[in-house]
Amino acid sequence: MNRQRRKLGVYGKYGTLVAAAWLASACTSTLPPWTGGGTTAQPYATGGVPAGYYRVNPGDTLGRIAAAYGQRPQDIAAWNQLPPNAPVVAGQVLRVAPPSGAAMPSSPAVATPVPSPQITTPAPQAPAAAGVAQPAPIPQISLSWPVRGPIVERFVPGQSTGIVIGGTVGETVTAAAAGRVVYAGSGIQQYGPLVIIKHNDAIVTAYGHNSKLLVQEGDAVSQGQPIAQVGVDSRGVPGVQFEVRADGKPVDPLALLPR
Repeated sequence: MNRQRRKLGVYGKYGTLVAAAWLASACTSTLPPWTGGGTTAQPYATGGVPAGYYRVNPGDTLGRIAAAYGQRPQDIAAWNQLPPNAPVVAGQVLRVAPPSGAAMPSSPAVATPVPSPQITTPAPQAPAAAGVAQPAPIPQISLSWPVRGPIVERFVPGQSTGIVIGGTVGETVTAAAAGRVVYAGSGIQQYGPLVIIKHNDAIVTAYGHNSKLLVQEGDAVSQGQPIAQVGVDSRGVPGVQFEVRADGKPVDPLALLPR
């Protein structure tokens, strides 16, 4: 019993980081003035943090934060001018995404193995024109519909982070692909009861506005497995807010779902 509680406690802390990362990447904000000049990160003065940053919670370590964001601890330490394995302090704000122009790590961060769908390497992208924002590349992954219904809201690059699929309250919501539940809770108000599933080191899906959650953090799920039941959003509209992120960037789920 004690071992099981310790296991759930680990997933609970990890899930909190993942949820915070998910919310932070969905928000936009002006970068704080202390991000320039090569200074060490200090607590952010306002109530939020900009995309690409994370506010440290009690009990966090560089390793846990790096795992939640799919980065290497040594890279996060370098981006924040910290020694490797440096302790972090609650309230401290850390950069968790590479600075503009920074080289990506040569090897991926180590993560707990999860059941993975078939993934193929995307075709090379042409170099982006200077100053022109490019959409996130569409990952090659086979997804199934989490619920069948009309598309109430579509994905708009730069304006939304996913789609809303209409449904009936209480209807079953299923996992779009095999993976592991890294968050299941109601800690992010704008999503209501939310499930986040990590499918591999790059792909994560989220299912928001549920009425009931059928899985817990740490559960391994298969494609098509029931994970929740349809609820309503803040306007009382029944449906599921479905999001897909590739390397932390929102992509259009409709481009990955079968026609």
